[in-house]
Amino acid sequence: MNDVVRLERVTKRFESFEAVKDLSLSVARGEFLTLLGSSGCGKTTTLRLINGFELADDGEIYINNRLVNAIPPYRREVNTVFQNYALFPHLSIFDNVAYGLSIQGINKAIIRKRVLDMLDRVGLVDKANNRPSQLSGGQMQRVALARALINEPGVLLLDEPLGALDAKLRRAMQLELKRMHTSLGITFIYVTHDQEEAFVMSDRIAVMNQGQVNQIGTPAEIFDNPRNLFVAEFVGTTNFFNAVVGEAVGEGRRVNFGDRNYLVACAARKFQEGASITIAIRPQRIQLRPPSSSSADNVLTGTVIETIYVGAVVRLVIELDKGVFIQAENIPENLPFDFRRLRHGDEVELHVPSNALLVYGADH
Repeated sequence: MNDVVRLERVTKRFESFEAVKDLSLSVARGEFLTLLGSSGCGKTTTLRLINGFELADDGEIYINNRLVNAIPPYRREVNTVFQNYALFPHLSIFDNVAYGLSIQGINKAIIRKRVLDMLDRVGLVDKANNRPSQLSGGQMQRVALARALINEPGVLLLDEPLGALDAKLRRAMQLELKRMHTSLGITFIYVTHDQEEAFVMSDRIAVMNQGQVNQIGTPAEIFDNPRNLFVAEFVGTTNFFNAVVGEAVGEGRRVNFGDRNYLVACAARKFQEGASITIAIRPQRIQLRPPSSSSADNVLTGTVIETIYVGAVVRLVIELDKGVFIQAENIPENLPFDFRRLRHGDEVELHVPSNALLVYGADH
């Protein structure tokens, strides 16, 4: 078995509140797994159950195939990096990083070599004699990483470690963390509520809600094939419409919504005609084109309400029927017209590929 961390039907209660509910999760050796969810969904509690700062009320937790439920944190083969860094303010950067090795009684010459090597890896060897107060937020974060990594843990747990950084530094540190993970080969379990962060760094993402994992998969699987309405709504921007399943058309079925709109959806084949469903359409999957007189399946006509230019993409808000709106998002160079000439009330066509429609029934 190649799983380095395994949770089997784990539950954690705080009085009558279940922060984690019957959760099962496996993390492969060398994997970068992110627990993604909003505040209160149970992701940090899950991390604390793995490192032993919280004890499970039910279920079993294994690290390297060893049951660790009753093992204290300092005897588990994990290290944790916190959002607030938790550096010792009275110690130099060298001594902060060396602390874990020092309490193990390792030879001072070996400690010095390992600390300087690690500081070199995180680009801070020239700051070895500084105190934490003399460093920037990004530099302190790298010190916290160095201190955790120098003990060569089997698993590194990271609890929103970039949350205190500004946006530009945060993006730079995302790439740095991913690079370090690749070079070190250590298992990373990362907690964040930031979707971009999860998608940039992760091998797999576990989307959590109300103490449970709603879906786990690669970033592409999570974005393109959300398992249920919660995941579809939580991850990215999505257009939702209540619809009714119609007749079979080719490899799909018609789905009717609004006063006059319909689309053909491959995913609707599993529903019976007349069933009430919800359809979800990612704005990025909608193809815009100038209006034409021809009619075709999976083509909608609407009027432009708002044009939003956000640098890399153009986002359009389009009214299909009275009170029925849809968002489309395209790269400017891919548009068949100059978006800057669009005005409120201009008519456009939207082509939605039949395999781009996500369909959910009442049980989702």
